[in-house]
Amino acid sequence: MKQNIKKIALLTGGGDCSGLNAVIRAVVRTAILKYGYEVVGFMGGYHGLYLDEYMDMTISTVSGIFHQGGTILKNSNKDNLFNFRMEDEFGNVVYKDVSDVAIANLKKHGVDALVIIGGDGTLTSARDFARKGINVVGIPKTIDNDVPATDITFGYRTALDHIMLALDALHTTAFSHDRVMILEVMGRNAGWLALEGGISGSADVILIPEIPYDIQKVAQKVIDRYKRGSKFTILCVSEGAKPIDGDVTVKMIDKTSADSVRLGGVGELIGEQLRKLVSPVTGQDVRYTNLGYIQRGGVTNAFDRVLGTKYGSYAVDMIARGDFGQMVTVKNDRMSTVFIEDVVGGGKMGETSRGGARRVNPQGDLVNAAKDIGVVFGD
Repeated sequence: MKQNIKKIALLTGGGDCSGLNAVIRAVVRTAILKYGYEVVGFMGGYHGLYLDEYMDMTISTVSGIFHQGGTILKNSNKDNLFNFRMEDEFGNVVYKDVSDVAIANLKKHGVDALVIIGGDGTLTSARDFARKGINVVGIPKTIDNDVPATDITFGYRTALDHIMLALDALHTTAFSHDRVMILEVMGRNAGWLALEGGISGSADVILIPEIPYDIQKVAQKVIDRYKRGSKFTILCVSEGAKPIDGDVTVKMIDKTSADSVRLGGVGELIGEQLRKLVSPVTGQDVRYTNLGYIQRGGVTNAFDRVLGTKYGSYAVDMIARGDFGQMVTVKNDRMSTVFIEDVVGGGKMGETSRGGARRVNPQGDLVNAAKDIGVVFGD
């Protein structure tokens, strides 16, 4: 239902990624130039909404930010205002629902609609604000490319570029020293980054969460290549990869974050195993590199600049139409919408979670193409 919109707000929650500034720019320019809205941006995601830390957004505010990675509004991934971590008068850690404080801040500024940009945790809170009567529009954000209901998220393609360049660089050292080189990349429980990054970077072995691996088969691939005269091997490993009859490798538990489990280290573990299985046979050294946060930053590529623009512009069109409680999606290269509840859970499609995220099809075209050219997945 259309409403009389005069002022909108936006925030960027969760982790950063390339393309966020492109989205911010598109939201602000579309809101001002097309609809004549006022725009305010809350700093540091929900944290800024709670503390009422904000900046007025104008055309000049978003000038020159298009190419920049990260977000001029800053990020925070530790602030669930419906279960906010704080200390009581005795210094004990307690959790309280402080969402009404955020709602009061929106009303104080005369905000008629709120654009929330983030992943599943951020969008879950967006759903909860919508249930409390706030006019919310969601924009999905993650380099993992695993948000249900949309074909692609901005930041993913720029991250792939970083992975490809890293693998290209590792190839020169691997070839020069006859080494086995392992690159661990992000992705959590979805293997898109490792799969497409590995294919584009000519990896010989790609390990993803959707296909549990047998370390013996991985080792045999390395040995077979060596015996054929290819005395180096490149592995691209997703942080969520796990062995057959095994589990993911957990780096740490961060109890201050809504997404407390931090994956990491599986590449190093695989390196240790390959040193025992391969080095005595081939004499090769095995080295491990974790690409880490490099894949989340840097200059935004052309694809993500355009995609971010489409997401941001369409979100403001949704506000003008009154499509609240919904998230922008891309389906078959066309912009569309879906109810946020049907993405994060609690809607007609039923509860979803990371386990129900958009994941790689182990029998899909990408995996089959990789196998056709000799890539081993350890299965």
